[in-house]
Amino acid sequence: MASNIYPQSEPQVSQPYKPLRIWIPILLLPLMVVARFIPKWFPEVEMIWMASAFGPGLIGLSLLGWWIAVSRARWFERILGFIGLILALVITAVAVHATMRGAPFIVMTLPMAIAGFTIGLILFSRMLSFWRTAIAILFSLLFASFSVYLKSNGAWGNFAFDMDWRWKQTAEDRFIAELAKKDPKKPADGRTPTRQAFEKADWPGFRGPSRDAIQRGEKFSANWKENPPAELWRIPVGPAWSSFAFADGFLVTQEQRDDQEAVVCYDAENGKEVWSHLNESRFFDDLGGLGPRSSPAIADGSVFAFGAEGWLERLNAENGAVEWKVDVRTVAKRKPPMWGFSCSPLVTDGLVVIHVGGSEDKGILAFDIANGELRWSAPASREGSYSSVHEATFFDQKYLVHLSGEEALFLDPKTGKTTLKYPCKINGYRALQPAFPTANRMLIPGEFIGTRLIELTKTETGLEAKEIWTSRGLKSDFNDAVLHKGNFFGFDGGIFSCIDLADGSRKWKNGRYGKGQVIALADSDLLIVVAETGELVLLEATAEKHRELAKIPALDGKTWNHPIVVKDRLYIRNANEAVCYRLAK
Repeated sequence: MASNIYPQSEPQVSQPYKPLRIWIPILLLPLMVVARFIPKWFPEVEMIWMASAFGPGLIGLSLLGWWIAVSRARWFERILGFIGLILALVITAVAVHATMRGAPFIVMTLPMAIAGFTIGLILFSRMLSFWRTAIAILFSLLFASFSVYLKSNGAWGNFAFDMDWRWKQTAEDRFIAELAKKDPKKPADGRTPTRQAFEKADWPGFRGPSRDAIQRGEKFSANWKENPPAELWRIPVGPAWSSFAFADGFLVTQEQRDDQEAVVCYDAENGKEVWSHLNESRFFDDLGGLGPRSSPAIADGSVFAFGAEGWLERLNAENGAVEWKVDVRTVAKRKPPMWGFSCSPLVTDGLVVIHVGGSEDKGILAFDIANGELRWSAPASREGSYSSVHEATFFDQKYLVHLSGEEALFLDPKTGKTTLKYPCKINGYRALQPAFPTANRMLIPGEFIGTRLIELTKTETGLEAKEIWTSRGLKSDFNDAVLHKGNFFGFDGGIFSCIDLADGSRKWKNGRYGKGQVIALADSDLLIVVAETGELVLLEATAEKHRELAKIPALDGKTWNHPIVVKDRLYIRNANEAVCYRLAK
């Protein structure tokens, strides 16, 4: 019998784990970083903020798709890895500061957790055991837990979140601490306002007497090198995006004070508080941040204020005492919208008018200024508007105009009857005011479609409107524009722009001021821009080219509030502080 001269080979044992296929996540991870920061690099690109808002999350979902579908991990690894990642996110969600939940969690924490999980898998891709997945889960928890050490003050205009360390004292914390030292029973120093003085205001409310952010009657120096604005006072204030109203040397604004919304009267000469009225209310949203959004109005010897959670009030000008108070949520049968009630009250012909977007016919409400009783209501777009009601005159007749993401609405101020509903839909909201270049024309600004000019004609039944042009040269978000000598000046995204009213053509686009605000000094042919970062910028109001005459630091922190100019005084504020400058004539 022949012998077997060949040795028997050892039986091969199948290896259940395989090295992971990692070239896909190696390509995707850098894209996640690019998506997060690209709006800072290219603010002039339209809709670039969407890359920051949604890009990292979408890429993160793609990485999860890689892990589940083509990573070459064992199936029980894939399932348990996914469950472990979810568990890491749940643990983090419980531990983070309240302000880090919602949008910050989706935009920042979720992609960070997925990125950490993926990096762990890449680093240990050749570890042929379940330990690689366990390590990746630990990496995801480690990366996600970075959010535990942060708190959010809302987002900037480019969707970058305004973060700070969780343990760091905020401007609001310091402000509240200073308030606590004051004796609430001690009477205010100096003079106090009177009802008679508040009958007629120099700057009665949101964006001035005509709600157009145009200062008239004074001529100012354009040479800030030799005649810079002189700072007269600077004070801390509570968070809010409110502006000022001004009458008889007094300023009125709204702000957050811990768990209370405040309407506050300050002496315009020195910034000292005269009186404050408080409501139990604290509105915060993930993007807009903390505090009231609207600006108070001064009229009929009183102050009218609308809070972010829905309190509409008439306050005594002398001491801030409540004369009447209405819970608009009950009247309109609705909760505050995503970014809070933001409409600044319009006081006209014995009425205080606000947009609330309530159900059925409770979109726009008109209350009697004497007693707060509802005089009339009108249907209006429920969502898609954070604009204020505007008064305008066409063909010797008054109308109330309101812009939403759906329409431009024209109402009879006496009855609330709809005279015209002009469709001007955009894919989003409007937080902008109309402008009126001529007696029968109106500008409708918008973030996505741009600025539209319409012409109105009178008919037997009311008004009709037709489009003259629509320009993509000026696409404002929540930053109002101003008219001056046949041109419209404002923010096209985060860059300042000028368009010609004749045809809507862009004359120039320059100046990276973020999403700030602007006021026109009409008799001086000047524009004052308050940049989103708090800088004060002086521009020549010309269509020839962008001419920046001067720039000075003014406020600390994000600044979305509208500035005001009364006589030779410029008053500006943000969520941290307020400052008064004297402008050289």
